[in-house]
Amino acid sequence: MIKAGDTKRAGGTAIWLQSLIAALAAAAVAATGAGLTRLGGWYFGLKKPFFQPPDWLFGPAWTTIFICCAIAGVWAWRRALSARQRLLILVLFAFNAVMNVTWSTLFFYLERPDWALMQVGFLWLSILALIVFFWRWARHSSWLLVPYLVWVSFASVLNAAIVSLNAPFVGRV
Repeated sequence: MIKAGDTKRAGGTAIWLQSLIAALAAAAVAATGAGLTRLGGWYFGLKKPFFQPPDWLFGPAWTTIFICCAIAGVWAWRRALSARQRLLILVLFAFNAVMNVTWSTLFFYLERPDWALMQVGFLWLSILALIVFFWRWARHSSWLLVPYLVWVSFASVLNAAIVSLNAPFVGRV
């Protein structure tokens, strides 16, 4: 078990600093995605499936997911057995962040749900990669990412339904 003061195995930094960095990284990804999310006339004009949650639910859902991601990242970082594992944590989370922001860019900013539907598989796989990578040595981190995978799975079905109900798309491009 890793103690709060054990910094040797945790990459040489205190847990409060690791937590701050993880929280800032999660907040940056969340803010970028939120900044690209335009809920204007185009979005409100889309036909939505009967199972679409109310728009107000997306903010709390994503906030919870990003908090879980930050905690999972810190826990995995602290349990990592080598600098190589810590580097892979950073690479996998960075790839996931890019996939997350790319989906928001395609769906909301470029108004291309059809392109977002093609891209969402990469987002889903980036979450699965984190879960699988952490499973052997940071299982709690894996479990914290399962709600993210479930939410993106649901969002994929929702995305597909929106494409089916509204295609073809011209978008901003």
